[in-house]
Amino acid sequence: MDYDTIVILGPTASGKTRLGVGIAREMDGEIVSADSRQVYRGMDIGTGKDLEEYGDVPYHLIDILDPGEEFNVFRFQRLCFAAVEEICAGGRLPVIVGGTGLYLDAVLRGYRMVEVPEDPGLRAALCLLPGEELASRLLALNPRLHNTTDLLDRERLVRAIEIADYERSHEPEPLPELHPVVFGVRWERSVLRERITARLEARLASGMIEEVERLHRRGVPYETLEFYGLEYRFVARFLKGELNRNDLFQKLNSAIHDFAKRQETWFRRMERQGVAIHWLDGAGEPQEEALRLLRRC
Repeated sequence: MDYDTIVILGPTASGKTRLGVGIAREMDGEIVSADSRQVYRGMDIGTGKDLEEYGDVPYHLIDILDPGEEFNVFRFQRLCFAAVEEICAGGRLPVIVGGTGLYLDAVLRGYRMVEVPEDPGLRAALCLLPGEELASRLLALNPRLHNTTDLLDRERLVRAIEIADYERSHEPEPLPELHPVVFGVRWERSVLRERITARLEARLASGMIEEVERLHRRGVPYETLEFYGLEYRFVARFLKGELNRNDLFQKLNSAIHDFAKRQETWFRRMERQGVAIHWLDGAGEPQEEALRLLRRC
């Protein structure tokens, strides 16, 4: 066969996990999660791990860190390539599944990054600058900035400048070469909206608020939870008394719909930049459609 890796991507609530597990089961594969939050232990409902769907299918990059530990695109890229190598060495097929576009793009298009140590001297100088000047400095160093969220938070800005400055004088290590087949799960917009709303209702009913309460009792500050995605951000605000239960649902539901649109925009951007995505109809038989295409590869 002409491929060594399968990738399944799609917006939230598109059914990509079920599809990935189904394909992995049919093709003697193992799942590699491409999700920026499923790496954290104890963050199960809010991140949609859906571990019950995996059955006997092995998975990687899930439950590998405690909340509060740093995880970023560089670390994901290295761990993902290592997992793919391990799976291939065992004679099985890696199936990368996720919706975090930045992480997927970093692997599929081979972002060239280096591991960057902290620079106390640079940090001391940067702490004296206003946020606007930090943002301008970052964009001057890296005009093709991948992650624009770095511009919104001062700590991320400083770290991003530190990285961009270091990369100017250090060559990244060569990356493994993948030969993937990439599938995307697509739904008609109104149907996807219904699926998102139904899944949010199910998550709230199955204990998502209680999950966030447990994380906070274990020592994860509300401020940290704010950075772990929409579900944790809005539930944390509810637990702090900033939102009532109805506002929690309505505002979170609307925010997830907007997030799904941003995911779809990112995937279209990946296509424009050369990633070939075979789109599957989520309302049809996506697994059978994918397997038919794979048999022809």
